[in-house]
Amino acid sequence: MKSVYKRILIKVSGEALAGKDKTGIDDDVLEAIGRRIKVLREEMGVEVAIVVGGGNFWRGAKNPEFDRTDADHMGMLATVMNALALADKLRDLGMKPFPMAAIQMDRICEFYVKSKADAHLKEGGVVILGCGTGSPYFTTDTGAALRAAELRCDVILLAKNVDAVYDKDPALYPDAKKYDTIAMSDVLAGGLKVMDLTATAFCLDNKIPVKVFGVSDPENIVRVCRGEKTGTDVICK
Repeated sequence: MKSVYKRILIKVSGEALAGKDKTGIDDDVLEAIGRRIKVLREEMGVEVAIVVGGGNFWRGAKNPEFDRTDADHMGMLATVMNALALADKLRDLGMKPFPMAAIQMDRICEFYVKSKADAHLKEGGVVILGCGTGSPYFTTDTGAALRAAELRCDVILLAKNVDAVYDKDPALYPDAKKYDTIAMSDVLAGGLKVMDLTATAFCLDNKIPVKVFGVSDPENIVRVCRGEKTGTDVICK
């Protein structure tokens, strides 16, 4: 199998890792995602960086009773829990994972340095990035956009619970329109919830395309890299 991409960044939401329970980590989901990453790395030769969210444990913005900075730091710790879990699964599958965090916690994982992450990727490792940007008030979507730019990834693969981009929430509105392709400028103008708007604007400015697809079928990760039409293409226009 050949990939249309050389280096990718996969953004996996915490909610996706939770599976049907909607909280914690579903080991079956973790296993399924891990096996597809193994295919990408070992069979297709794709260099893979992953940014993980933390919404399966904590969402700072949804807990207004806490100081926002403290709440966001708690969310960053949640992303590290997910990064370590995914690293453990990849290690069990015979891979070389490198969990890295944007905040120093040397006894748990490496501190993110662009040159080190780049070296890990070139040497066949899978880099798993926690803590988003390392700063409060920014989501892990923005963290994914920033790391994709720094590491010169060809594309961001946005693995979500929703299978594509819609003009409104398909869970609430049966007549929601699904987009096969949409321009980032239209996402911004319509305030559509693809990534947060800061991340979308950043991707547009830096010409980083985004593929949005449902992770309920983890094989979509491989399909996207083969160039198959899956989900929504968010293009830099």
